Amino acid sequence: MPDSQTSQFLVCYDIAHPKRLSRVHRHLKKLGLPVQYSVFTVIMTRPQLEYMLAKVNNIINAREDDVRCYSLPEYVDLTVLGKQIFTEGVLLLSAQGKNRVL
Repeated sequence: MPDSQTSQFLVCYDIAHPKRLSRVHRHLKKLGLPVQYSVFTVIMTRPQLEYMLAKVNNIINAREDDVRCYSLPEYVDLTVLGKQIFTEGVLLLSAQGKNRVL
């Protein structure tokens, strides 16, 4: 992936300490859209992603916490079960490198 190309990523975390949990959540909320409390979707370039992960790495305790980042394909085949945070008819889309809820 070229450094200037944006891609969509899924960032998930399990943070052991409430203070670190809150800090990671606040940091990711500035950059992405929460899909669930500890799961975010972000759209960014590779350098932006590396910078974000470095910032998160400075917050967490690597021995106690778990943060994962998955690259998502452009078109995702999605199955959703159970209660949803978005009501029926609301779509989560990415446009021009930004998350959008319609």
